[in-house]
Amino acid sequence: MRTAFLETLFELAKADERIVFLTGDLGFSVVEPFARQLPKQFVNAGVAEQNMTAIAAGMALSGKIALTYSIANFPTLRCLEHIRNDVCYHEANVKIVAVGGGFAYGALGASHHATEELGVMRMMPGMTVVAPADPIEARLATRAIVAHPGPCYIRLGKAGEPNVHEGPIDFELGRAIQVRDGRDVTLLSTGGMLKTAVGVARRLAERGVEARVLSLHTLKPLDTEAVLAAARETGAVVTLEQHSIIGGLGSAVAEVLAESGLPVKFKRIGLPSAFSPRVGSQQYLEEQNGLTEEPVLRAVEGLLGR
Repeated sequence: MRTAFLETLFELAKADERIVFLTGDLGFSVVEPFARQLPKQFVNAGVAEQNMTAIAAGMALSGKIALTYSIANFPTLRCLEHIRNDVCYHEANVKIVAVGGGFAYGALGASHHATEELGVMRMMPGMTVVAPADPIEARLATRAIVAHPGPCYIRLGKAGEPNVHEGPIDFELGRAIQVRDGRDVTLLSTGGMLKTAVGVARRLAERGVEARVLSLHTLKPLDTEAVLAAARETGAVVTLEQHSIIGGLGSAVAEVLAESGLPVKFKRIGLPSAFSPRVGSQQYLEEQNGLTEEPVLRAVEGLLGR
């Protein structure tokens, strides 16, 4: 996803000198082409994410489209006050780009586990929050946030994620993408968990259960119509995310369902509100936290009473 984002941004920046890319001294080995060919549109702010955010806000208020870039926790939680007061309060055209969402940097420990930032960014006034599922969505999401006026947050994976979508998709901020149709249960996924959701849906189909799968790449604004349609048209709704179940996709969907009054079975699958006691690869931490196909399948079948 990171490569898809950078390639797309580079293409856009060559055609629009308003686009400026700021890094917190990260990304080297992948950002060099941008820095070499567009030096007037590239800033290395150093390991000073608060300053990076303030610089980006100033540039945006001077007519630029500013993108800040770092490992997920650093351009968000480390400089949250600057995001709130400099970016959101002034409705500045700043795009906060986080690489390594969830457990992508799992071996580096809790300081690099981005498992709360979606919820935090959701609470920021005026902030659009996006978590693409694969490189295909990442390319389209990059174009969408650059074109969108105002603050945006985009959560990317690290590298090497496979394409989940099998063909062209219609990507629009705030609108879910239906990957599979079904009438028995709906799996709502955000970010890189879409691959798991599709795998679970295929295994459910082998058991005679038709699962609808939606990629909710935009957490804010949430596609409430798609969520309510899932509640009305299928027997249960399950959210799947590599994020705390507090504040992220599960919370967002729960809010919609609670206020709708619709009688529907509902379950959030995500991470507990706790620091991971283990470190290791992303796959290892997914296994340790029940985010792989087998435990998700068991959870969905349990909700359906099968």
